[in-house]
Amino acid sequence: MSDVQQQILNELQRIEREENVRILYACESGSRAWGFPSKDSDYDVRFIYIRPVEWYLSILEKRDVIERPISDMLDISGWDLRKALTLFRKSNPPLLEWLQSPIVYKENYLVAERIRRMSPYTFSPKSCMYHYLHMAKGNYRDYLQGERVKIKKYFYVLRPVLACEWIEKYNAMPPIQFDRLVEDIVPDGSELRNVIHELLTRKKAGEEMDYEPRINPINDYLEQKIAYFERTAPRMQAADGMQDERLDALFCLSLKEVWG
Repeated sequence: MSDVQQQILNELQRIEREENVRILYACESGSRAWGFPSKDSDYDVRFIYIRPVEWYLSILEKRDVIERPISDMLDISGWDLRKALTLFRKSNPPLLEWLQSPIVYKENYLVAERIRRMSPYTFSPKSCMYHYLHMAKGNYRDYLQGERVKIKKYFYVLRPVLACEWIEKYNAMPPIQFDRLVEDIVPDGSELRNVIHELLTRKKAGEEMDYEPRINPINDYLEQKIAYFERTAPRMQAADGMQDERLDALFCLSLKEVWG
């Protein structure tokens, strides 16, 4: 176990003590999980937690997130299980990404696996495509306009656009790993595949990737696909929204599993 991993586990244990919660699941959610971290990338740790039964037996609205200030390259925050399940009911893409992260720091209970098993029944192609399309449009507008662009931001537009392609192709949640998206979606031997591979090699090698001339094959692809998915997203299927009783049961079962 690396020093950073031990530091993360220590911080999660400290949160449990200070907040009187149990952390059900904790994972890496940022560029390290996506497969293209920089040398100075933060560790973006996200977790799901549960409080004692009495905390939920109140008419008062209570804070349902835990956040810690970013320090020593650690960015740690989490959602209460009830909040997580409410968002899961709406096919929340960030939560669905957490559950398939390749870097898991903590999973001591069955809750995360139970949620994963329900994912196909709550998945909404429409809401997830809108999420990724919004992300792609915002980053493209902010960073990739003009003759010189912030080159590393290509990844933050390519990943959501490829995710949209995956959703259209498979009607399923896209994988979190960038490599898998590229291998499945971008034709092998194409100019686009080659320039993406070159960029990815540079980023993994830790090269500085600041402002450079725009890469026309990528820009052309992104502009075409963003316009296409703006037309396509409204026609995508929505979730059926019929899982409320199962989600209630999962929440009650989780309380019993953790607190007895």
